[in-house]
Amino acid sequence: MGSMVGCQRDSTSIMSTPLVIVGPGRLGRSAQFILAEAGHEVQLIGRGAAIPPAEVTWLTVPDREIATAAQETPRGGVILHASGASSVDILRPHETAGSLHPLMTFPGPEKGLPDVPVIPAAIAGDPLAIAAATSLAEALGFTPFTVDGSRAQYHAAAVIAGNFATTLLVAAGRVLAASGMSEVEARRLLAPLATSSIAQAVEHGTDALTGPIARGDQAVIDKHMASLAALDPDLATLYDHLANATRGLKS
Repeated sequence: MGSMVGCQRDSTSIMSTPLVIVGPGRLGRSAQFILAEAGHEVQLIGRGAAIPPAEVTWLTVPDREIATAAQETPRGGVILHASGASSVDILRPHETAGSLHPLMTFPGPEKGLPDVPVIPAAIAGDPLAIAAATSLAEALGFTPFTVDGSRAQYHAAAVIAGNFATTLLVAAGRVLAASGMSEVEARRLLAPLATSSIAQAVEHGTDALTGPIARGDQAVIDKHMASLAALDPDLATLYDHLANATRGLKS
């Protein structure tokens, strides 16, 4: 996908000037909180408000709003967006443009910040923009890396790993909750299994798979399907699709 990169310019030289973040969503608010706690001067701009000139402006707005926000951003500084799927071209005609996309979910500072040792952050763009994105990433405590190739594929990978893991845990929680417990309790009981499985998959890929699908135990799978069909046909369909996908990964 790419490689870890080092800062091409002293991070203090960029972060010593005020940073403007456009978009008070969960990422924007979290970034402002992290940087302010570290002593950096940050101005968070809401949608519809005038965007002031700045050496570095980071657009943390939804993808559909990036082009408009870029047009409203004064020229002359570095402009970055936080989209995983969009190219840097959406920021033109700004001459120094790039992107900084953290490969992590942010619930918002009111709920908490990600409690993980490493937060990778994909960066791209013009040389000075890459330097600015690297400096900003390091100020935020992220680990920057470059992404080569398709942005859509990169972002699809992020959605599969990030969003679909939530989908699966919620679905599993609903199934377990049918035995008479709350869905919250069910998710908490299943979480150690889910996180351990992910940790094993990081190192061993499909060799980490266990259970009836890995063993080819169709009788057990049939029991699962019948039970799920009685509980919720949509969950049975999800199980069937995932079972087929798992078999495909093993082949």
